[in-house]
Amino acid sequence: MRTPTSTPVWLWWARAATLALCLAPAAVLLHRALTDGLGAEPVEAVLIHTGTWGLRFLLLTLAVTPLCRLTGWRWPVRLRRMLGLASFFWLVGHFGLYLGLDQGFDWPAIAEDLFTRLPQMTGFAALLLLIPLAITSTDAMQRRLGGRRWKRLHRLIYPAAILGVLHFALMVKADLQQPLLHAAVLVVLLGWRLRSALALRRSRQTVTGRGPSL
Repeated sequence: MRTPTSTPVWLWWARAATLALCLAPAAVLLHRALTDGLGAEPVEAVLIHTGTWGLRFLLLTLAVTPLCRLTGWRWPVRLRRMLGLASFFWLVGHFGLYLGLDQGFDWPAIAEDLFTRLPQMTGFAALLLLIPLAITSTDAMQRRLGGRRWKRLHRLIYPAAILGVLHFALMVKADLQQPLLHAAVLVVLLGWRLRSALALRRSRQTVTGRGPSL
């Protein structure tokens, strides 16, 4: 018999399943590497794999709130941090592989890429926006910042996701099917949030007896 404050067994299983999902791309990548499944351009294949999964986990993180609101479930919120950190670590790995495997730590060439070429600039900017979110992801940091400030800071996930999708599209260039699919998911998620925010604003205006400002 568990106490009211203990974690239910099913939630432990949900967390274990989420952790397995976060690690699954590594197993897939390892299998492809061992079975010559990376194709003629293995470095490019590894970069696409890590970057795509980083973006997917970012979109999954954004999907948690709509899922909770639409279903009335609260437990997915407990998995959101793990998904967000998985996104961050996959994207850090993606960036590290770009620095080492793709550029060979050629710092002048890297600087030229990151500050003069739009595809690399968008990806780098997205990663920079995610750094403070990862640093402040703990309960202790949330308490230290206060709920309102913490929520405002974590809205950086929206421009980060937009930049991530744009980076994906600019890097792929030829076959835009996957970038457009990710962009469509992002549009739905951001559109839902915008609609909810507008509905909340109208509701508050109704309660206070104020009409919308012109």
